[in-house]
Amino acid sequence: MSSESTASPSNFIHAMIEEDLKNNKNNGKVNTRFPPEPNGYLHIGHAKSICLNFGTALNFNGACNLRLDDTNPSKEEIEYVDSIKADVKWLGFDWGKREYYASDYFEQLYGYAVELIKKGKAYVCDLNAEEIKEYRGKLTETGKDSLYRSRPTEENLDLFVRMRAGEFPDGSRTLRAKIDMSSPNIHMRDPVIYRILRSTHHRTGDNWCIYPMYDFAHCISDAIEGITHSICTLEFEIHRPLYDWILDQLSSVPCHPRQIEFARLNLSYTVMSKRKLLQLVQEQLVSGWDDPRMPTIAGMRRRGYTPESIRNFCETIGVTKYNSLTDMALLEHCVRDDLNKKAPRVLGVLRPLKVVIDNYPESQVDELDAVNNPEDPSAGTRKIPFSKIIYIEQDDFKENPPKDYFRLAPGKEVRLRYAYLATCTGVVKDPISGQIVEIHCNYDPATRGGNTPDGRKVKGTIHWVSAKHAVDAEIRLYERLLTTADVAAEEGDFKSFLNPNSLEILKNCKLERSLAGTKPGSLFQFERQGYFSCDPDSESGAPVFNRIVPLKDSWAKMEKGLKK
Repeated sequence: MSSESTASPSNFIHAMIEEDLKNNKNNGKVNTRFPPEPNGYLHIGHAKSICLNFGTALNFNGACNLRLDDTNPSKEEIEYVDSIKADVKWLGFDWGKREYYASDYFEQLYGYAVELIKKGKAYVCDLNAEEIKEYRGKLTETGKDSLYRSRPTEENLDLFVRMRAGEFPDGSRTLRAKIDMSSPNIHMRDPVIYRILRSTHHRTGDNWCIYPMYDFAHCISDAIEGITHSICTLEFEIHRPLYDWILDQLSSVPCHPRQIEFARLNLSYTVMSKRKLLQLVQEQLVSGWDDPRMPTIAGMRRRGYTPESIRNFCETIGVTKYNSLTDMALLEHCVRDDLNKKAPRVLGVLRPLKVVIDNYPESQVDELDAVNNPEDPSAGTRKIPFSKIIYIEQDDFKENPPKDYFRLAPGKEVRLRYAYLATCTGVVKDPISGQIVEIHCNYDPATRGGNTPDGRKVKGTIHWVSAKHAVDAEIRLYERLLTTADVAAEEGDFKSFLNPNSLEILKNCKLERSLAGTKPGSLFQFERQGYFSCDPDSESGAPVFNRIVPLKDSWAKMEKGLKK
């Protein structure tokens, strides 16, 4: 487990736990669990839950289990199990030997279901799914009893055994808890706790053809594992009476955990539904679960987000009891804040414009000193080559600049970062298009390192890369997945709000020499450009870099343009 706390000791959940400890509840123990369903990749919302559950255990010297709630084999895959474990470890948490699965308890869960039947608290129902929904009623009206609610105990036991033996078709029968069809809480109106489902399970194979429902398996799994505090998101608050009812009926469960709900994370400009994320993947609207535009932990990792930045984000937003929308800009701020301290600085030109230094010797190459990270003096310096022909950004030159333009222009002098002062003496244009294809400059040899011995003032500083030593690269510029902040508040299919400019791929970008052979996952700040990570696609050829975040939030300006 991470050596530092990631959950605030002052949140309301910790206050409740402190009260339990004060009253010596659970013999002073605090055991939590992170219980994802292996039916998709984890996203940033799960990261909040991971940090809260593992962080809470850490704060109270307790233990946190990793438990995969694998009770629906029709939607679960080993790929998802592996990705979940990888994501939790990457975030900095370790469950040790406490890796569990709901499927570990299938036999026990079956036994507890039998106990409910024997106590007259459960019955086998022949209504189909539509009929069960109809009989359940609505929030404004009570439900009505199933025709099979009064089946004798022995008949229910016999039918349940035969359900397990595979005698009946899928969906033909269910096992339902016998609670109260007139309850104002619709989840207490005889909920289904077992269904017939023939689907090969990733761990138990075809040993079972009946599977417990989530609400039934979840609370009992918590009890079996000795969980003291079952921390879950706010939508399960209405399920808590059922959670407690099931455990109260079963005299043989080891303990009765306390369920506590908190508000889930809703993040602007994206979707947090596994179903919708799966839809994006299956319809190939993104490149996969780890597409850097996705809010998945895998996508953020590939984009270049650090585990520290995500943990800091989760701590910053805190834990509340009310739902709200968190601005993506806050997450990006946490990422910038972390990368600013650790990312080495390099020079990279994304949209190259050729510059010829006319008075620079043809064969000369200067090795100039460049600072690796001004935030970390121990990072030292590196050598970058300077030669007669360099590349600058297209945006760093204007033939007819406005009054307050301080970059390169005809007759204007600028400082080339770490190099010299240079003055534009002319331009070369394409004879057909009229587009500028080459700039000519003279440099001042006395200004090596960008110094001005004579004290003259030069306001503009631009970055560059030596053409002779440049590393060709592909740069992928990512923006937000959606064009609207709160897609849940919009009408229509969420896919209609997909940002058409969420990915821009730039070819033949020019990077400084030090980036040759960069390993995937390496993080950098391209000066004046933003933070970038080396993508795994680099392994198959030329370097590929993903922009993690710009140096500043440019989305407000971009969003205004999209709405025009």
